[in-house]
Amino acid sequence: MSNMTLIQLAEKENIEIIEIPMVGNIKGLYADQVIAINKNIETTIEKECILAEELGHHFTSSGDILDQSKMENRKQELKAKRWAVSRLIVVEDFIRAFEARVHNREELAEFLGVTEEFIETAIKHFQNIYGKSHTIENYKIYFDPLGVYREL
Repeated sequence: MSNMTLIQLAEKENIEIIEIPMVGNIKGLYADQVIAINKNIETTIEKECILAEELGHHFTSSGDILDQSKMENRKQELKAKRWAVSRLIVVEDFIRAFEARVHNREELAEFLGVTEEFIETAIKHFQNIYGKSHTIENYKIYFDPLGVYREL
C-alpha cells in the first residue's frame, strides 16, 4: 500500500473527481476518466470509501457494468470493491483495533476511518482470501463472527 492519497492517485491517473447530486441510492460512478460522487453523501469518510471503490473501477473494470443482474458485471463490481479494500485496510488493522480495545463494528469503522458498510466488504474480502480465520504471530483473527484472540 502506498502513501499516496486517493486524490493524489486520481490526479496521477488524470481522473477528474466531481461531486453532483444523484438520485436513488447511487453513491458514485466512474466513466471516461471522471469519478462522480453523490453530493448528498454527508460524511467525508463515506466519500473516501466511494472514491476508493470508483478508483477500483478505473483499475479493474471495463465497459458499462451498471446492470448488476449480469454475472460478469457483478464480478467486476466485486473486483473494484476488493481493490478499494486493499487500498484502505490491511488484515493487520484488525489486530491494531484489538490492541486499541475496539469492541464493535461501529468503533472499528471509526478506528479505521471507513464506514460500517466498508467494514463488511473488508471482512468478506479477507474471508475470501484466508477462509474462516487467519493467524499472524500469536494473534488469530476470526472473520465470522469477527474477533481477534491473542495466544499467551
